[in-house]
Amino acid sequence: MSDGRGPVGVGVVGCGNISRTYLRLASRFPDFRVVACADIDPARAQEAAAGVGAKAAPSVESLLADDEIEVVLDLTIPAAHAAVAHAALDAGKAVYGEKPLALTRAEGAGVIEAAAHRGVRVGSAPDTFLGAGLQTCRRLVDEGAIGQPLAATAVMAGHGHEHWHPDPAFYYQPGGGPLLDMGPYYLTALISILGPVSRVSGAARASFPTRTITSEPKAGTVIPVEVPTHVAGILELVAGPICTVLMSFDVWASNLPRLEIYGSEGTLCVPDPNTFGGPVLVWRHDRREWVDQPLTHGYAENSRGLGLADMARAIRTGRPHRASGELAFHVLDVMDAIVESGEQGRHVVPASTVERPAPLPIGLADGQLDD
Repeated sequence: MSDGRGPVGVGVVGCGNISRTYLRLASRFPDFRVVACADIDPARAQEAAAGVGAKAAPSVESLLADDEIEVVLDLTIPAAHAAVAHAALDAGKAVYGEKPLALTRAEGAGVIEAAAHRGVRVGSAPDTFLGAGLQTCRRLVDEGAIGQPLAATAVMAGHGHEHWHPDPAFYYQPGGGPLLDMGPYYLTALISILGPVSRVSGAARASFPTRTITSEPKAGTVIPVEVPTHVAGILELVAGPICTVLMSFDVWASNLPRLEIYGSEGTLCVPDPNTFGGPVLVWRHDRREWVDQPLTHGYAENSRGLGLADMARAIRTGRPHRASGELAFHVLDVMDAIVESGEQGRHVVPASTVERPAPLPIGLADGQLDD
């Protein structure tokens, strides 16, 4: 049983593709330790657990009954996120999940309300906004490097995951699509730097009724498309900036920027929000050239699990954690609002808001989350 000291015990539910990265990097973070792994495929759980010296739980139920586990790391497919979160919360465990928080605004609200009722924490990926690149961008904006922020553009334009992922069908089922799959990276980055969204308009469509897998081992399999694959939105932020968002699995090639922030005195070119590092570029009216900015924070390389480590540290110290359920819910709320706006032909006001997470301190050692 946990004594409330030392590393936070973590139980992993879902030992698929993304779990390999979390487990490989877990040893970097002394604030948590992986206690057990569970999966619908016992062999996968056994393999994952063996790789980190953890136990292979025979079932999710047995993992949730383990007194050593304080936080459940939910790495299941999006359609299972809300159910796993509720099961963890019912067992008195905190939960940190992969994105999105849930499939819908209503499901996400249920998770947040259940956690508040039980007095336990919810955290959620993405945690890339805690990496060196986006933390440097946050500092530059806060220090006025581009003046007053006026607008932003966020673009993820590709042609789907069926060309590289070993089992891509769920990306075209509810919970998938470019908005719920990739949107959290871009919207979390924007909200962490510029603040919450006040009003949304949008449009969405599924451009192709099916997709054909070209990656192994399921090459040739035809996937029915059940979600929008091209989504465009306009986000009006509480602080004033207007953000243009495009998330698409229907684009073969593009030269559009991934993420840019436009200010009264210049432009900030933000690195790919699906990564932790740079480059970070600033163009100012009084210099009229792009200038590469040194990264001021740590975690420039792949640091999946950083948000979980921050939550574990916060559990021990009592401070708020940064990759919070409230942040993830606001992102989900905004994504739901984009689609809802397109369906209903009107502006939509998100039901939620959120404070910007506290920035990470400068000069942290690897694995460290506080001064």
